[in-house]
Amino acid sequence: MKEEISARMELIAVCQKLAEKDLIAATDGNVSCRAGEGRLLVTPSGKPKGELKPIDLLLLNLHGEVLAGREKPSSEIRMHLEVYRRRGDIAAVVHAHPPMLTAFTLAGIPFVSEALPEVWLTFGSVPTAPYATPCTAEVPEALAPFLEKHQAILLERHGSLTLGRSLNEAFLRLEKLEHAARILFFAHVLSKAPPSPLPADALEKLQKLAC
Repeated sequence: MKEEISARMELIAVCQKLAEKDLIAATDGNVSCRAGEGRLLVTPSGKPKGELKPIDLLLLNLHGEVLAGREKPSSEIRMHLEVYRRRGDIAAVVHAHPPMLTAFTLAGIPFVSEALPEVWLTFGSVPTAPYATPCTAEVPEALAPFLEKHQAILLERHGSLTLGRSLNEAFLRLEKLEHAARILFFAHVLSKAPPSPLPADALEKLQKLAC
C-alpha cells in the first residue's frame, strides 16, 4: 500500500511537469507506472493531466482490468500494456505530444540522435513508428517492432513514447528528447540541410563510454 501511495504522488508530479513544460495540452497524453506485482497505475481518460489528484488515478492489472478507480483508464492503455508485457525492465511509460518532436514526424524528418553525442549516449537511435489510428489496437501493433531495443519512440503524427526504470527517468528522457529536437531544428534552419550524424568511429567510441 505504501508503494502505491508513493507511486501515485510521483505520477501526479510528472503529469504536472508535463503540463508546465508544454509537453502536453488540454487532455492530451497519458502516463503509467508499475505499482507492485502485476499492477499498474494509469491516468484517466479525458482529464487534464496537470489538474489530476492522486485519487483520480486508476489501478489496473496487466490485462487492463480496473482494480480500483472511478474513471475510465486512458484510451491508449493498450500501448502501455504492450510495453509492460514486452519489457520487464521498464517501470514507467510517458506518452506525450511534444510540439517539436511531433512536428518532425509531420514533416517526415527523421530524428538524427547520432548528431548529438549526449543524445546518442542516452537513447541510441530513436525510430519513428508508422501512423496508427489513435485509441485502437493499431497503435501497439505499430510500436511492437521497436519496443525491445529502444527507450524512446516517435509516433507519426501522434507524439512520443518514452520508457524508464522510474517515472522520473521516463519524464527526463522526454524532456531531453524535445530539447534535442529544438537543437536539430535550428541546425537544419541555419545550415539549410539536415544535421549530419557523427562518423561511425565516433559513435563506436561513445558506445564504449561509461559516463
